[in-house]
Amino acid sequence: MTQAMSPSKVSFQFEDADETIEEAATGSSNLEEDSIMCDPHDSSIFGGDKTSADYYFDSYSHFGIHEEMLKDVVRTKTYQNVIYKNKFLFKDKIVLDVGAGTGILSLFCAKAGAKHVFAVECSQMADMAQEIVKANGFSNVITVLKGKVEEIELPVPQVDIIISEWMGYFLLYENMLNTVLYARDKWLVTNGIVLPDNASLHLTAIEDSEYKEDKIEFWKNVYGFDMSCIRKQSMMEPLVDTVDQNQIVTNCQLLKNMNISKMTSGDASFTAPFKLVSERDDYIHALVAYFDVSFSVCHKMTGFSTGPRSKNTHWKQTLLYLEDVLTICQGEFVVGTMTVTQNKKNPRDIDITLKYSLNGRRCNVSTTQEYKMR
Repeated sequence: MTQAMSPSKVSFQFEDADETIEEAATGSSNLEEDSIMCDPHDSSIFGGDKTSADYYFDSYSHFGIHEEMLKDVVRTKTYQNVIYKNKFLFKDKIVLDVGAGTGILSLFCAKAGAKHVFAVECSQMADMAQEIVKANGFSNVITVLKGKVEEIELPVPQVDIIISEWMGYFLLYENMLNTVLYARDKWLVTNGIVLPDNASLHLTAIEDSEYKEDKIEFWKNVYGFDMSCIRKQSMMEPLVDTVDQNQIVTNCQLLKNMNISKMTSGDASFTAPFKLVSERDDYIHALVAYFDVSFSVCHKMTGFSTGPRSKNTHWKQTLLYLEDVLTICQGEFVVGTMTVTQNKKNPRDIDITLKYSLNGRRCNVSTTQEYKMR
């Protein structure tokens, strides 16, 4: 859902995403094949000592996270539809798959007629991707390269298409976007294609007294003891969870739009204003962020939303709980700014500063809260 769009317009914009769900229901694609092929007892692949620096990539060495992503039919079937329904984009083209994982996107591209696909994966899953490519008869079309995009050398000077499923929680968590932009600047031909080519971050507000009481206010009195110091920490940690659309109190605000084909890495850090207008008399306990992505170069506009009014994805939504409970009346609004930056110590983490105020008939609040997404 995007700012100032009616539900009918959202459905039209992401029409292929709806087809995605319908096709998935027919069982037309075996998305679990990748995980079935993997031997969870193969210590030669997943053994060895790990350091803290390896944590991010090591987390993607485990089968469970790939099974979750493959079974996310909104995600995987949308990519499949983009590739299979736009074969003219891929025919005889050289493709770079950034963060290939099990290689599912590379397999889609190869099947769509790509001349060659370079699948780059830094985690130990690269070894499994190599086996999967071989088992499916695409070894002559797909080359799996194990390593960081910033450190490898491609056997070709340029590629025609870069495809990646780089989005993290809150869109930017884990900061894989910068890796895609690095690959774009280094290898993509002039007028080459980046898929997806657009992403946008959105914000809304919800009533959520039950959860806040259960998970946050709980620390004020734990069997008669004050553990409020933990409450302070829990307030600073955004929660990734699924929001019931009936909890939504306000409109949805576009915070940031990103054109992946043209943006710079610095554009991922930003300060954006927002104005959330209440649609009813209610309380606000948290702000909720979600993202949309789109593939505008397709024959037909394709994309999906991770918003609370759309079909659930593994990204869910990101909740920022407010220190104050806001009592708001219909037509009143919460205004403020959200600042999003990479953490200086670990650029894969996100620091969020939220400034907000409400000047209403029943509530007057103006404050700043800090969040750290780790």
